[in-house]
Amino acid sequence: MKKRKNLLYIFADQWRYHALSCTGEDDVRTPNMDAFASTALSCTNAISSYPLCSPHRAALMTGKHPLSCGMWTNCKIGLAEKVMLDPQETTIQDVLHDCGYENAYIGKWHLDASEMNYRANPASGASNWDAYTPPGERRHHIDYWYSYGAMDNHMHPHYWHDDEKMIFSDKWSPEHETDVLLSYLESGRDSSKPFAVFLSWNPPHPPYDLVPDELLDGIGEPVFRANVPEKMRKDPVYRQKWRQYYAAVEGLDRQFGRIMECLEALGLADDTVVVLSADHGDCMGSHGVYGKNIWWEESIRIPLYIRSGDIRAGIYDGLVASEDHMPTLLDMLGVDIPDTVEGVSHLSAFGGAPSPREHVYLCMLPGMPELVEPYKRLGLDSKCFGWRGIRDDGHTYVVDAGTRPGAKVERILYDNVADPYQLDGRVLEENDPISEKYDKLILDHMHELKDSFLLHGGRKE
Repeated sequence: MKKRKNLLYIFADQWRYHALSCTGEDDVRTPNMDAFASTALSCTNAISSYPLCSPHRAALMTGKHPLSCGMWTNCKIGLAEKVMLDPQETTIQDVLHDCGYENAYIGKWHLDASEMNYRANPASGASNWDAYTPPGERRHHIDYWYSYGAMDNHMHPHYWHDDEKMIFSDKWSPEHETDVLLSYLESGRDSSKPFAVFLSWNPPHPPYDLVPDELLDGIGEPVFRANVPEKMRKDPVYRQKWRQYYAAVEGLDRQFGRIMECLEALGLADDTVVVLSADHGDCMGSHGVYGKNIWWEESIRIPLYIRSGDIRAGIYDGLVASEDHMPTLLDMLGVDIPDTVEGVSHLSAFGGAPSPREHVYLCMLPGMPELVEPYKRLGLDSKCFGWRGIRDDGHTYVVDAGTRPGAKVERILYDNVADPYQLDGRVLEENDPISEKYDKLILDHMHELKDSFLLHGGRKE
């Protein structure tokens, strides 16, 4: 039987679609990624269904919507509910293990509950949101493990392998993790098996200033998107954060170049499906805000470039949701897609068939059941909180119940073709025919996913 292709999936945290020079959007230099994109399929409408780390990662690994995995927020401390990827979920690694693959994971995991939810001083030394994931069911058949839960010390990172002893590095985390990946590819794997490796870089995730000086020295003055307010453009703190963010992106490009060179040198390039992506974006000043957690394009739209000899290079403009990555990759590898998957494969559409997805169901701050009772005790209305949305080919529609309890519910429509910077959102009434059309889609998804937002901000029936 013909040996299956390898899989190398590389993704960065908080790296938006626009921050790649070949997109023609942001002022950033990414020659290695540009070269790769020219030989890959560029998915120009890849959307993070829930633009936050743990929810997207859960969808990526399971092929299910984040809410179906119980990922209504990040894996973190201070919650009565221990948010984590359930060991009983079927992940892409579980499926590939059963097909004879050797699985590896390097870098940020952020799918295990913080150890400080269970003990004040974990033996592993994990603190805050961090966690050591021991060998066993919570690793989902990942054979080679060099990872951490959630840690943002990019210049002095730590990791765990197969015991609770922390492993430290004084290199910038993407460089060190790339070193580990190259060592694994060269001599650390079972060469008799196909491999499936996920490499997760944390930068350009904050803290923005934790980036090597040599990268920052090469960054010029900021070039702003049209939706960055004038006040921010003049703010020296913001201007420096802009330079730091793009310095990190350019640093990732250097590491990506090293990986591509290694694949060629080892004769693996033609036998490996290579994916370059991110978990969500970063507004970086657009609309006057930093970060993710919001429906604007800079937050939800992510890079997704796929190279394989079995699919054409070029542009694919079909919508791709977070939960679509797993089934699409399994389909490309010739592996059966498990019944647990809720996403769709785009492989046929890559070959010219119609896109299988008409829209992406977006969510953030979903219901927040942990906050209902505390807000009640404060006399605040907790039934209006968070937002839901639909991103289709030309529009983004949002039901916004606010990020604070008691906010007024608004329905907003953006025309992403006529208004690509989303400067003129149109506020709609609940009985507007456009609202009714999109609300019906949102309600269908909420019922299907048993989404707690039904109680909070959506149309009742």
